[in-house]
Amino acid sequence: MQYNCVSEELRKKAAEMLLRGATLLAEPCPYCRGVRIMKDGDALCVSCGKEPDKSKIDQSAQSENPNPEKPSSVLISLKNKLDELAKELENEKDHEKQQQILRSMNSLIETMNKLEK
Repeated sequence: MQYNCVSEELRKKAAEMLLRGATLLAEPCPYCRGVRIMKDGDALCVSCGKEPDKSKIDQSAQSENPNPEKPSSVLISLKNKLDELAKELENEKDHEKQQQILRSMNSLIETMNKLEK
């Protein structure tokens, strides 16, 4: 499966959504298996930028293998760390610290995308 690199525009959009209270989704993107974030019912894949159609997600979930490959413990740890950073970012008032947190989140997302290949 081919993975697209995260564009700067997608990174900025994702960071803005996270700053406005978006949450990371546990379910990967149905198109590229990338990390998704959700705000006000709108999901965005940080990897491919697609916003999946709910009917397609429901159909693909029903037709998938009943024993999908479990994510590795490293990926689980990275996703947990990403969740922690998102919560930390939500409460941080200092702009410089927000930028540091966002850079850390970006590195985690890039690493997770590489591991998911």
